[in-house]
Amino acid sequence: MKKSYLIASVAVLSVAVGGLWWWSQKSAADAVEYRTGKVERGNLQATVAASGAVNPVALVTVGTQVSGQIKELLVDFNSEVKAGQLLARIDPETFEYRVRSAQADVDASRAAVMTAQANALAVQTQVSRAQVDLDEARRDFDRKQSLVEKGFIAQSEADKARALVNTSTEALKAVQAQAQVASAQVASAQANVAQREASLAQARIDLERTRITSPVNGIVIKRAIESGQTVAASLQAPELFVIAKNLRDMQVDASIDESDVGRLKVGQQASFTVDAFPGQTFTGEIRQVRKAATNVANVVTYVAVVGFSNEGGKLLPGMTANVRVVTDVRENVLRIPNSALRVRIAGVEPPAPAASAPATPATEAASRTSTRGRIYLLGEDGKPKAVHVRLGITDGTSTELIVSPASPDAGALKEGAAVIAGVQSPATGKGGAPKSAAPRLGF
Repeated sequence: MKKSYLIASVAVLSVAVGGLWWWSQKSAADAVEYRTGKVERGNLQATVAASGAVNPVALVTVGTQVSGQIKELLVDFNSEVKAGQLLARIDPETFEYRVRSAQADVDASRAAVMTAQANALAVQTQVSRAQVDLDEARRDFDRKQSLVEKGFIAQSEADKARALVNTSTEALKAVQAQAQVASAQVASAQANVAQREASLAQARIDLERTRITSPVNGIVIKRAIESGQTVAASLQAPELFVIAKNLRDMQVDASIDESDVGRLKVGQQASFTVDAFPGQTFTGEIRQVRKAATNVANVVTYVAVVGFSNEGGKLLPGMTANVRVVTDVRENVLRIPNSALRVRIAGVEPPAPAASAPATPATEAASRTSTRGRIYLLGEDGKPKAVHVRLGITDGTSTELIVSPASPDAGALKEGAAVIAGVQSPATGKGGAPKSAAPRLGF
């Protein structure tokens, strides 16, 4: 009997100890620690980050309008050239033959003009002679007609004279028609001369185009041909050289995400780095934000041109640049760590917003460019309090806190206030429930 009572007592005691242990462990698990940050006052810079390539402001591609074999190559990579300087020469033999042939055609057409003019002159002489014959026949007819009226000669003599007038008239018309034909032949021959001269001019132009010259002053940054290579100019001129107008005034063509492009304006300051010179920062400014969009895999970007001075030629075309553009600057503003904006505590909700008080011009202007958020303040009792806030710009680490003097939380949202930036369980050192083993009983 006593043994049964003893066993029952031990069992009751074990259950009581186990329950006490479970309750203590649950309380430890439910207890959390809050990592806090401070509401601070300081300066903020909002920036846009992007990547791009260093390029000269002006690139000129030199091609050819004629086909042929490269006979002579006079420049190489990094060669400084002047406008009009000879870069390469295409074999001119074929084009020289075309010039000679066109010149011969011009000479032949000019001789044809002279022949046509001489023929026209001869026909014009015939016209003059036929006109003289007609005039003489008319005078003879008038004289004989007068004699017939006076009865000195027979009417048949006057009829013969009239017939001669008619014949002379027709002869004049015939030679006049020949004269018109001769004039047309002269005009045709002259037109042929003009045509041949145009062909000659074209042949001379093609011959001149065998000399590849630089259109600008600059530096050769690309050479795509070798001596002896054959180039073919068809619908598109082949690329022979690429010349940078100068390497002192250059630019970075940066790809800006569509979510950031609205924050960029011409004249904003920008800085960038390149892998070739680690630890060095170069400065420039936004010269242009191009409106043409680029869509790659449903990612829309825009090109922002960052101009800078490349004194000394340190930066080279094609270098990859990591660009940072300062879009906004705020001085002496309240700011909170960005981690505080990501905290969510179950069961802790902010009170319903009260009717807004009349805003001042400053707060009204700030609210137009702000966004809403939620943070948790740590009260003196160690309990969190949820607060709706307005947020301004961010630098990626801290975010501007916009507080209206009329806000009911203005007293709490002040410099030095503790804001919850994370939640930890003391049993695990991490967020979540603590981990432990079940108690061991002594029976």
